Amino acid sequence: MPPVFLRLNPSLHLNEPLIIAHRGASALAPENTLAAFARALKDDADGLELDVHLARDGVPVVIHDSNLGRTGPSMRNVAEVTSKQLSQVDVGSWFNQAKPALAREEYSFQHVPTFAEVIQLVKTIPTSRPCAIYVEMKTMRDSSFTRDLAQAVIQLVKDHDLCKQVIFISFDLKAVALAKQIDSSIRTGALIAPRTTVSAPRRKRLIITSAVDCGANEILLHRLLAPRATIELAVENNLLPVVWTVDHSAWVRRAKSWGIHALITNDPAKLKAAAH
Repeated sequence: MPPVFLRLNPSLHLNEPLIIAHRGASALAPENTLAAFARALKDDADGLELDVHLARDGVPVVIHDSNLGRTGPSMRNVAEVTSKQLSQVDVGSWFNQAKPALAREEYSFQHVPTFAEVIQLVKTIPTSRPCAIYVEMKTMRDSSFTRDLAQAVIQLVKDHDLCKQVIFISFDLKAVALAKQIDSSIRTGALIAPRTTVSAPRRKRLIITSAVDCGANEILLHRLLAPRATIELAVENNLLPVVWTVDHSAWVRRAKSWGIHALITNDPAKLKAAAH
């Protein structure tokens, strides 16, 4: 297996793991909203993880699902709605109803933000170090849609001079490779989910190979795929290992011992406290 020669960003490479807020501080605020991202940054998260789709007008917007059924008021597809219309959609009230102990009136006014709005938020909230932003590209079968999404997001990142802070990630490894083709300086990560049909020894080799083959700088492993041997194999192949989604403080100790680059969590404050 050929090695990957990784261009590390020293400002983001620490002795302790980066604590990345999964869809913002989604344990405490409605996911993928400005409120969740602001809470994560105020809790001193080292970075944010978020999901991007293209709205009907070609604007990258931040929402996990391809439709509004789970966090919004309808089943309309995000791709069928403009970013302006999405800016009027309530995607916070569901959180107040699901978690009344954490409910806040302000959450009912949260809308689907554009990726540009998140960038502006990051720039306005002071942090102790540059904020890493893991951008998960939500792709479709239409390859032209995937290219349009990747180009739109990459352009925004370049316009705001954030290339050293943003990592483009996807379960669609063709999209990861595409981001590199569009701009070879872009940092990328291969998202890997569990597959029960593959035996553990073979699975370890396959997931590392798949990340190397798509040119990824980082490999983002589901916690069930992250035993020490897999982490070490990733490091041997010059892949920065990241583990998602973990909320137990024991992962901080493992990360320090095993050389895990970052932990993605719903509760960054809890893991930051465990890291000190």
